[in-house]
Amino acid sequence: MTMGHQLLNLMETKRLVWLAAVVFATFMMLQYFEFPYGDVISSLFSASKTQTGANGSYPYEASLQIPPISGDITHIYALNMTKHSDSNLPKNISDASSPIPAIIISPPRSAPPPTFPKTINPAPSNPPIVLDVNTSKPAKDTSKSVKDFQEPEVSQKDPDQSDNKLSANERDIVTISEMHDMLARNRASSRSMKPRWSSAVDQELLDAKLQIENAPVNENDPKLYPSLYVNVSRFKRSYELMEKTLKVYIYKEGERPIFHQPQAVLKGIYASEGWFMKHMKGSQQFVTKNTNEAHLFYLPFSSRMLQVKLYVPDSHSNKNLEEYLKSYLDLIVGKYNFWNRTGGSDHFFVGCHDWAPSITRTYMDTCIRALCNSDVKREGFKLGKDVALPETLISSPKNPSRQFGGEPASQRSTLAFFAGRMHGDLRPVLLQHWLNKDPDMKIFGKLPKSKHNNVYIQYMKSSKYCICAKGYEVNSPRVVEAIYYECVPVIISDNFVPPLFEVLNWESFAVFVKEKDIPDLKNILLSISNTKYSAMQQRVQQVRRHFLWHVKPEKYDIFHMILHSIWYNRVFRVNL
Repeated sequence: MTMGHQLLNLMETKRLVWLAAVVFATFMMLQYFEFPYGDVISSLFSASKTQTGANGSYPYEASLQIPPISGDITHIYALNMTKHSDSNLPKNISDASSPIPAIIISPPRSAPPPTFPKTINPAPSNPPIVLDVNTSKPAKDTSKSVKDFQEPEVSQKDPDQSDNKLSANERDIVTISEMHDMLARNRASSRSMKPRWSSAVDQELLDAKLQIENAPVNENDPKLYPSLYVNVSRFKRSYELMEKTLKVYIYKEGERPIFHQPQAVLKGIYASEGWFMKHMKGSQQFVTKNTNEAHLFYLPFSSRMLQVKLYVPDSHSNKNLEEYLKSYLDLIVGKYNFWNRTGGSDHFFVGCHDWAPSITRTYMDTCIRALCNSDVKREGFKLGKDVALPETLISSPKNPSRQFGGEPASQRSTLAFFAGRMHGDLRPVLLQHWLNKDPDMKIFGKLPKSKHNNVYIQYMKSSKYCICAKGYEVNSPRVVEAIYYECVPVIISDNFVPPLFEVLNWESFAVFVKEKDIPDLKNILLSISNTKYSAMQQRVQQVRRHFLWHVKPEKYDIFHMILHSIWYNRVFRVNL
């Protein structure tokens, strides 16, 4: 009886132990999915992993993974930030049901740079301490975080994009008036990096800015026509200050003919970059050898010669051109400290080739880019920083300002004229609607060759309106050609920022037609009264001097106007 009782107690004990084991196992399985690290032991004993930061919001180890970065050069393009949405991070530790995603700073691209000219050596990975070329003092420390160089993107959206009544194509078009609004918004928010150390030139720029903003009203200058300008008083004061104040330092580095050889690009549709380089390098008024007094630093390369010398035929890639410029900029940054002082915002270049925006967007995006291909929706063109460069077709470098002009307004018998190759997808549409459809609309493809292109020129001289339809890109030399021959430009190129946009009031002497409105082109032109047309044609005559190249630069000519737009944008982006 006693043995039976003991056996019964033993069985009861085993059952209780088994039941307790089952309950414990079930408990442990449930807790496995609830502890913050998915591991019971780690969750119970790794207390250091659950410490919160100063604000009590994030774990102490917020999983910042920073891989090693080769090189010591700290400049605007040295790092690429991989962005992660804050929504992926837990708001407090109790919300963390999985490891916190890492915020990763990626190193520079590992692709090897192209072979650089033997006289230009890319900056070493650990550049030695360099001396200021003027003061012989050690260069300023450049070890500051890369975020101090990064320039926030400025929204350049069409204000009507939120209007659901518009089609997708219409929402993607920025009108001239909207571009002016964008420019004003960009100016209101200073986007230029604050200098990492002060310089006397910063105060000079700030003083110039205040003088321009408070320029006295002056609309009676006989040499200036107020209707041509956005604000003639500001333009007059700014131009005077440029002549009096501006100093430009030109880097000596760079191998010809890509650098320092303007005569290689003084003819053809890319001639603007060559003529500007020629006059800039030859200027005794604006160029300085003293870097301490320089307001701007010029990177003297030709985007056209870069394409001629380095592009591999049929490769369909301009990546090696971009890497070549990166190597050049590495050299400049490693040898001098001027780029790092402002993050490149006081540096500029002038490029007219179609590829200039794309090959400079990655590494030279923070400097002032004067570009013929000025598309406000593509390649990062930023109103208020970048400059819309006139594309000028020069046929005679010995006489770039040959006799232009044309018939007076009353004797122009043709309503509208266009002739050209079928570049891009817009021009075929223009011909589809207007080729041989109306005697008032002289719309052709490529005209037969004639001596000195006389047939083409005669049409421009005798037409009221000259159609400037975009080709592969937004710009066309026809815009400036029309002005040369006193023909009112009709610009058909959505999102094209017209040349010298900061200063000139383009709607006073040109007509802008949306690409979708080509079928209604004649009616649009006929809706312009004769009185308005005569006024516009007269303004075309008046504005022409701003687009003329001269063997020796003249006041208010195209060289001075391009330089002024660069100066103007720099002044209005000064940030102290």
